[in-house]
Amino acid sequence: MIQKIAIVGVGLIGGSLGLALNKHRNDLEITGFDLPEVLDKALKRQAIDIPAASLEAAVADADLVILAVPIARILHLTTEIAPFLKAGAIVTDVGSVKKPVVSHAHEVLPDTVTFIGGHPMAGSEKSGVHHADPFLFENATYVFCPPEGMSETDFAGTHAELVDIFSSIGARIFVLPAARHDKIAAAVSHLPQLLAVTLMNYVSRHHESDDAFLQLAAGGFRDMTRIASSSFEMWRDILVANEGPILDMLAGFATDLQKMRNRVFGNDLEDLQQNFQQARIGRDLIPKHSKGFLHPLADVYVYAEDKPGFLYRLIGVLHEAEIDIKDLELLKIREGLEGVFRIGFTDRRTSAQAISALENAGYTAFQM
Repeated sequence: MIQKIAIVGVGLIGGSLGLALNKHRNDLEITGFDLPEVLDKALKRQAIDIPAASLEAAVADADLVILAVPIARILHLTTEIAPFLKAGAIVTDVGSVKKPVVSHAHEVLPDTVTFIGGHPMAGSEKSGVHHADPFLFENATYVFCPPEGMSETDFAGTHAELVDIFSSIGARIFVLPAARHDKIAAAVSHLPQLLAVTLMNYVSRHHESDDAFLQLAAGGFRDMTRIASSSFEMWRDILVANEGPILDMLAGFATDLQKMRNRVFGNDLEDLQQNFQQARIGRDLIPKHSKGFLHPLADVYVYAEDKPGFLYRLIGVLHEAEIDIKDLELLKIREGLEGVFRIGFTDRRTSAQAISALENAGYTAFQM
């Protein structure tokens, strides 16, 4: 039975896991290991029950060890904890690249221990345990990569208790082999990040000689390049760890981009129309109400009259309700007529709170 959990690295993800587990599974004992000042904050926020003075003390008696640190540190920690783990323990991680982590764990951990790769597809642009959120994993896909040769059905039966624990915090469990996970991540997470950075830099270079470029870059361009603001410190390990699949996806995308150029150059409108139709059909297949590799904002739309002071009052309502705005855009406006503001929030829970606050203040607010 899983009764004692050790979280190594009590930052945003580790701290959020601790808060969520303490909220939904208070029968579990959670030990945390991190810097002393981090553990103090985690203890005050009730993200952990016991602060460990050493790595050995944290994991020695744990039934489940969660390595909630960056990928490079996960590899080192897997080796460091190997001598201290008790027989029958399960070790998992939260890294966004799985094959190198799973392979390394297989090499260094004793046969009496089971390693299961984990990837919670939830996060924030903020970091640290002070930003930890017990609702972070609600409706988020949580990928588990079972030991090699174990099917999804066998995993669900053998590790039913593990699945139940993570399901209890609102996560949607998805079982994938490590290599398949990394290939998918390269396509739907790592490739878009690199494309956003490239597109942003490409347009920025044009802006240097004509400052109208970025003045007109709103709407779709802003949405496509939002993740270009991501920190390279977070992406450094990912790009190294998943280099092969990322290079494959870049090459494939470059080929498709050249084909698109050829269609435009040749005025092949029929083929272009088919491409647009295929893209629309494909996009409709994306789950609308669950988090994934990319973390879109939850948008709220507000009708507004084109009058002085409207935006000031609107923001004041949300400020009074202590609701944090992540993005704000005026979608359309005509002189003397109503416009529509799009306001982006971290998640649907926050956007629902925003709608309630705005409606109570007399505004017409809705989600699409």
